[in-house]
Amino acid sequence: MSKKPNRTLIGIFVVGAVFLFVFGIIIFSSTKFFRKTQKYVLFFDGSVRGLNVGAPVTFRGVKLGSVKEISLVYDPETDFTFIPVIIETEASRIKNSPLRPDKASMQRLIDSGLRGRLETLSLITGQLAISLDFFPEKPARLRGLIKEYPEIPTIPSPLGELQKNIVDIPLKDISLNLQESVRSLNYALKESKDAVLYDLETTLREVKEAARAVRILAEYLEQHPEAILKGKQR
Repeated sequence: MSKKPNRTLIGIFVVGAVFLFVFGIIIFSSTKFFRKTQKYVLFFDGSVRGLNVGAPVTFRGVKLGSVKEISLVYDPETDFTFIPVIIETEASRIKNSPLRPDKASMQRLIDSGLRGRLETLSLITGQLAISLDFFPEKPARLRGLIKEYPEIPTIPSPLGELQKNIVDIPLKDISLNLQESVRSLNYALKESKDAVLYDLETTLREVKEAARAVRILAEYLEQHPEAILKGKQR
């Protein structure tokens, strides 16, 4: 005759299993389900090579969150391809956090100069991060291609601005002007050299003539010493 299962033991086992399950979520989920996070989108025009999912999002060196998604979006109106980057920030990392998803708060931050830009983490590996800061002097450009998340305007990175400035430098014109300057300098030096040589030759010729006259006078006086006496008597 089979023994009936003990319902009390089964109940204790089920309750214990549920407790362990909940405890495991709390311990091993890194409090993900309990963190208050917010996603934002940033659009970058240039290359984002070196920016990977999981890259840090910082504000003046303080980590606020990480990159969650990187994709491509084609805009048929401008016939241009943009790179939207979705970031996720943790409000708990900023006391009295101003990063709020409502339109009024975002617009106030944008008007104050909130911008995002790429930042180099390592020149050796080329890894990038996203840095948030206030740049009120930089105009805000909003793409508005993704409505799902609040958008943070972007500005070129310092390296990007340097590359753009290098590209904008009229190197060809500078090279032509430099070559013309070198030719002019060579011509001026040649003219100056010719003038100096002419003056030097003239001076040497006059010195030679003066030396010849002195030598002739010395020979004459040597042959006619009475001329010296006559000169003294006078």
